[in-house]
Amino acid sequence: MNERLALLEQAQKGDEKACNRMLEENSGLIWSIVRRYHGCGVESDDLYQLGCIGFIKAVKGFDFAYGTQFSTYAVPKIAGEIRRFLRDDGAVKVGRTIKEKGQTLWSARERLRQQLGREAHLSELSEATGISVEEIASIDIATIAPESLQQETAEGLTLESTLGTDGEEDKLVERLALRQAIDTLPEKERMTILLRFFKCLTQQQTARILGVSQVQVSRLERRSLAKLRLYLEE
Repeated sequence: MNERLALLEQAQKGDEKACNRMLEENSGLIWSIVRRYHGCGVESDDLYQLGCIGFIKAVKGFDFAYGTQFSTYAVPKIAGEIRRFLRDDGAVKVGRTIKEKGQTLWSARERLRQQLGREAHLSELSEATGISVEEIASIDIATIAPESLQQETAEGLTLESTLGTDGEEDKLVERLALRQAIDTLPEKERMTILLRFFKCLTQQQTARILGVSQVQVSRLERRSLAKLRLYLEE
């Protein structure tokens, strides 16, 4: 067992010095994730502390049998802790009813994915939950963490790079909030942005869920991005 794994094992056993040393050695990793949330209305030092909490949870939850690097396991834990704070306690508030429906939708999606072997179509999800397609779109947008301008699709695109101007995330969060801007789009354009840039699906996967062709998804994506760009420039 190399030195890093030995240190991780000591930290898992409750060795405080080992935990502190791991935090020090991985501070760069934590900060790299914190920077994704710049402009969300929370001080960077506070976000770093949240990232440290997520990191420690990763230390405690990591299983050597996973067959993956610890950093690969730790990154979503760090980001998840920050997103959870922003969603539940941070500058963007989400009502309890929407949270509960969001959990219902998540459970239904997982169940249908297992049953169907693919992502459920919106009509299938609506039928399974009794929630209208329009409300599903609104709930999905409302429960998205506000870091997603930097989140990559399957092709490696980000909404930030697609909109193409420096500092756009700060402007969007401060003036409108991302979800508020997207909510101005017509339903299919809104869902296209949601699935492509927030759920990180390919155009083909998005087309299958929306029940349209891949060419139509491409057109919807271009049209909605153009509208967002104009909205942000006002």
